[in-house]
Amino acid sequence: MSSTWLKTAVFYEIYPNSFLDTDGDGYGNLKGITSKLDYIKSLGCNAIWLNPHYDSPFMDGGYDVRDFFKTSPRFGTEEDFDEFVKTAHAKGIKVILDLVPGHTSEENADFLRSAENTPNELYDRFIWTRHEWHFPDGYRAVAGRHNRKANYLVNFFSTQPALNYGFNAVDDPTWQASYKSEAAIATREWLKTVMRFWLDRGADGFRVDMADSLVKNDGSQSEKPATSELWRNVREMLDTEYPDTVLVSEWSNPQAIRAGFHADFMLDHHGNPYNLLVRAEEEEGKHSYFDINGGGDAEAFAKGFTEWYEQIRNDGYLAIISCNHDTPRLAPFYTQEQLKVIYATLYTLPGVPFVYYGDEIGMKYIKDLPSVECGFSRTGSRTPMQWSVDKNAGFSSADKTFLPTFADKQTNVAAQLKDKKSLLNALRELLEFRRSRSEFTERDFEIVHAKGSEPLVYKRGKLLCVVNPLSVKQTVPVVLPPKTKAIYSVGKDAKPSKTGITAQPLSFTVFEIND
Repeated sequence: MSSTWLKTAVFYEIYPNSFLDTDGDGYGNLKGITSKLDYIKSLGCNAIWLNPHYDSPFMDGGYDVRDFFKTSPRFGTEEDFDEFVKTAHAKGIKVILDLVPGHTSEENADFLRSAENTPNELYDRFIWTRHEWHFPDGYRAVAGRHNRKANYLVNFFSTQPALNYGFNAVDDPTWQASYKSEAAIATREWLKTVMRFWLDRGADGFRVDMADSLVKNDGSQSEKPATSELWRNVREMLDTEYPDTVLVSEWSNPQAIRAGFHADFMLDHHGNPYNLLVRAEEEEGKHSYFDINGGGDAEAFAKGFTEWYEQIRNDGYLAIISCNHDTPRLAPFYTQEQLKVIYATLYTLPGVPFVYYGDEIGMKYIKDLPSVECGFSRTGSRTPMQWSVDKNAGFSSADKTFLPTFADKQTNVAAQLKDKKSLLNALRELLEFRRSRSEFTERDFEIVHAKGSEPLVYKRGKLLCVVNPLSVKQTVPVVLPPKTKAIYSVGKDAKPSKTGITAQPLSFTVFEIND
């Protein structure tokens, strides 16, 4: 496996609209991010995932790209981007960019060329139906927006025409072409030019949006043979030309690693391990393992996580999130004391940690905000960073910011830096402890005890982690060697005895076992 730096990486995800505004227009920018690199490093993060910074009309928060080779003026100049990457590297921080391979903006110049009536060199760069009245079953098609006598497929919103990577199973050759067709291969090679452009500018890799969605009619999420073949071809190029580059996929399935990705996100999908830990309530009648009142299912989590991990452990990594720009923040569903235990659990599991901006201070998910830039329910996780209790929570000097800011005396960086018991300082200590112990970056992992809401116990090498999500003490029948000591804890230390380990209420403890 190449790109060895991923083994010890801890990422900080930044939604650039929302991080820090230095020019007073109400939107965050690249200069703001550059000015906070020391802060990011102080958390224990040595890598950044930057959400889309490309030129865009922002009909989907920047995931509708108008020009893949240009920085959005909203975020600054090309020089601002280069300075950001250069400064990050000087501080030992890697930078991966969001790659949006599946679609463009409807304002993209290549799409507008493809939408012309007369055949041209980009006529098949996007997927068009048989004629203007043809709406094929199973696909999203948009009609009547252009003069070309056909409808175009979209991946998500109507403003996001789907790029043509072809079809695996061709059901109707009058408008579908194989993924091995000349046009589909040309799109794949175009994608490589986009990647090379930003890698040559200093990027260290990409998080790939909707990575499993490129080739159409390509089987289930756990198969996707043609899409997997495409990504293995891209990976071969990267290994040859940019061997220190990483690819992290939004796929959330072990197939992503088999398809050539270095890491894959464990996302909040119903019934998957992350969901069972902290978000099972999204399904009626279910309880998360971290529900303080009980009712969670540690065994189901352990089974799912272990099965997933065993499939990829020798070839790639799980990317483990606190939250992301598409997911409701864990606060206010959990208190800051609960979050300390949750983060300790997430980031001592085998995988690459990803901290979403603001999660280190427990920024809240804001319900019922009006949708901005097609954020819809996601809008509440994209509010501006809360730096202080100054105007606009220290985010901007503007009279009006693109999303409302929320002043909170405790939930801001300035206050938590001063409070030794704050969530921010707890996360710092956790990431420093994780960095100090090689066991957490190695591949050894074993579930020792997992049952209902009882303490979850797992081993990382010679370290034993004990998690109690409940507000009451619990004893688990795991016996440790005599004189075994706790070396790290959130809350009060668990206590070993001759018959088991008693975990204190709402606690996380690490023991070092010396045989």
